[in-house]
Amino acid sequence: MGRLARLAAAHGVCTSYEPAPGRTVRVPEETVVEVLAALGVDASTPEAVDKALERHARDEAGRLLPPTVVVRARHASPPAAAPTAVRGGLPPLPDGTALHVETEDGRCVEWGTEDLVDDGRRLPLGCHTLYAKALDGRSAQATLIVAPDRFPPLKERSFGLLVQLYSLLSSHSWGMGDLADLADLAAWAGRATGAGFIQLNPLHAAVPAALGDTVDPSPYRPSSRRFADPVHLRIEAIPEYAYLAGEIRARVDELLARAADLREATLAKDGTIDRDAVWALKLRALELVRTVPLGPGRHVAYCDFLAEQGQALEDHATWYALAEVHGPDWRSWPGGLDDPRSPATARARNDLLDRVDFHSWLAWLTDAQLARAQRTACDAGMSIGLIHDLALGVHPSGAEAWAQQDFLASGMSIGAPPDAFNARGQNWGLPPWRPDALAASGYAPYRSLLAGLLRHAGGLRIDHVMGQFRLWWIPEGRSPTEGTYVRYDAEAMLGVLALEAHRAQAVVIGEDLGTVEPGVRGELAGRGMLGTSVLWFERDYEHRHTPPGDTPQPLDPQHWRADCLATATTHDLPSTAARLSGEHVELRSRLGLLSGSLEEERGQDAQETAEWVAHLSRLGLRPEGEGDEEDEIKAVYRFLARTPARMVGVWLPDGVGDRRPQNVPGTWDQYPNWRLPIADGDGRPVTLEELVASPRLRALLETVSDELYGRQGTRRRAQCHPGRVTPPDVR
Repeated sequence: MGRLARLAAAHGVCTSYEPAPGRTVRVPEETVVEVLAALGVDASTPEAVDKALERHARDEAGRLLPPTVVVRARHASPPAAAPTAVRGGLPPLPDGTALHVETEDGRCVEWGTEDLVDDGRRLPLGCHTLYAKALDGRSAQATLIVAPDRFPPLKERSFGLLVQLYSLLSSHSWGMGDLADLADLAAWAGRATGAGFIQLNPLHAAVPAALGDTVDPSPYRPSSRRFADPVHLRIEAIPEYAYLAGEIRARVDELLARAADLREATLAKDGTIDRDAVWALKLRALELVRTVPLGPGRHVAYCDFLAEQGQALEDHATWYALAEVHGPDWRSWPGGLDDPRSPATARARNDLLDRVDFHSWLAWLTDAQLARAQRTACDAGMSIGLIHDLALGVHPSGAEAWAQQDFLASGMSIGAPPDAFNARGQNWGLPPWRPDALAASGYAPYRSLLAGLLRHAGGLRIDHVMGQFRLWWIPEGRSPTEGTYVRYDAEAMLGVLALEAHRAQAVVIGEDLGTVEPGVRGELAGRGMLGTSVLWFERDYEHRHTPPGDTPQPLDPQHWRADCLATATTHDLPSTAARLSGEHVELRSRLGLLSGSLEEERGQDAQETAEWVAHLSRLGLRPEGEGDEEDEIKAVYRFLARTPARMVGVWLPDGVGDRRPQNVPGTWDQYPNWRLPIADGDGRPVTLEELVASPRLRALLETVSDELYGRQGTRRRAQCHPGRVTPPDVR
């Protein structure tokens, strides 16, 4: 694959990879050819490879500027501080090339080539346009992204709650947790416990269910990541709800009664969340609430939202209106509708204008309730507030895939190569972004996505943060073992992320669990991004106290990294009670997921758990007795608080002894993934009101607070930003 390998390297496509140090796996040539084709490069024959190499060399030689230039501004935090210089970015330019920059606010800055290094001039942070003109007459322009050198720092060390919002039902929600429940939890957690944040599951808009089918409940396969799902709305919190009257009010009251029945069924023993039933009721109620005209002030606010969100919102609402008529897979729609810019789509949008406006209105309502939840968190004294979760990709049939076809690689899916945990690899069914298309657009879709998510957030978790560097692409029809890595411009991806986080003054957490390419964690830590550390995986792999040949011992708390969110579990892992009791092994056995026999897996798990429990005892973290589950869970969180981790996350179900994982990877209909309300140790669902009154939960959070701040001390109440901010002029 000599010349093919050169062509692949030129486009960021790997022809081999290392699943383990010292072991190299060659990628099938057919895979390389198909991935290049998805990037618009013909490598189907040796002659085509030669032509593509010649074309690439010619394009590179004639190019004055790359499509996007990224520079990092030093000393860009706090927001009031101006960067003293910029660095990085440009390739060598011909002598005498004239440069100037048009900033995003319309100003013009003249530059010489030497000014890009360090002459003391200042550029504002932001996304600008760089113009170049060479003496030979060539001219070019590029997107210039001036990004902070580091992500916004944490204001203080803190602990917070990790919760899947759908699982948090109150006595007023309609069968699943909603944004009013979130605001109530934030108010209680901030004021009563001193918590600094609430980390959520992705609230992205879901793909609606096809006729006779059910919606995909996974928050990690959304229709759109740009807008939150209106299923999270609290109907009674919409201002127009108060003005319902007569027959319409009676119809909504009937829906409220049915919602109460649905809630009670969900909260019954072994009850599960029926998202489709919840949405069916809410959709009817919303259509009735919409009959109440907006008052003048509300109408102006709605118009401002439409103008601010622009094309992204119009595309989003158009897709949902079309999906109501033609089904939720745009790839099967009538001719022309598969193109969001076609005349056929324009005509259909006009014909469905009322439904397009309806879905735009839903996005506005959801945005407003999200804003209220973040304001409530800040008013309660939280230093961060809400931490949203950015899913890695989108469903191939959904709104974002329809609207951004030019930026997605057709016929490709992302996943993971074979590893020690999964010999067959993984296919996640999500189309990847094309790195070349992102660069050509100045990373516009990524910037827009991040800006939308950070509108009402104090932080953002990046799922599979390694995707900022490379992703495993799998051609359609091939197994995960036949994929390959495709590289992204990490300097640009992280620069855009740092810029948008800076604008919102939001902390960023990277989910860096599993197989991580060497150097990635160091790069992220160097920029000030937090990682994710889960207790059960943190062992002494540097063998500080482990005899040669033995299994590494649990890592002492003082040796943990500080730049991380430290947790006991995640949405894909067993709860702490299930881990300590070994019940997660029994569950995996019932689901047919064990790689060995039940006895072997049970024995290995019991040994690992016993090592951790003994370690907690040696550290004096179990002063309340031996063998008590509640005591052991407290000890786990005491341990986390004793590490130098800047953030400690408490899995909310751990506060009441819930034994059920929210998701079991490798299952679909064998387990109610993403559909379980928070429950106690007996499997009885627990309402929000019962949670906040639980002595067990309060004792756990007091334990964490005491360990973090001292029994006599109190947390410094640093105020968080209630929403997105515009950075000051830093020129």
